[in-house]
Amino acid sequence: MSEEIADADADLRVLITRTAPGLLALPGVGTETAGQLLVTAGDNPDRLASEASFAHLCAASPVPASSGRTDRHRLNRGGDRQANRALHTIVLVRMRHDPRTRDYIARRTLEGLKTKDIFRCLKRFVAREVYRHLTSAPGPSPAA
Repeated sequence: MSEEIADADADLRVLITRTAPGLLALPGVGTETAGQLLVTAGDNPDRLASEASFAHLCAASPVPASSGRTDRHRLNRGGDRQANRALHTIVLVRMRHDPRTRDYIARRTLEGLKTKDIFRCLKRFVAREVYRHLTSAPGPSPAA
């Protein structure tokens, strides 16, 4: 069973590298998460007008959730939940292994942000970064 998974991952890695060469080089982006984000973008090419539209499609766009004296945001609950899960996984990996992300979390925590709000900001950053790689990538080549 694990041999079949490894073979499928190798095949998927080749396809991802052909479609979006720099995507797998991003910190925290693995074969499954990159594949999911490519599927989301590929299913909705007309909705990718900007990085904000991609973030909205992945349910990573901020929505005002202020009431009374508080001024805060939450993530959009709409969009592709599987793409949102892929962004969530990438952020979790970065929080654990990426020094830049850990420094960002420490800085934002000192500024008084809660973990949930920091996570929201990180998801939006990852969506922005992935969008740049998706739009700068060459189109899918026809299968021979």
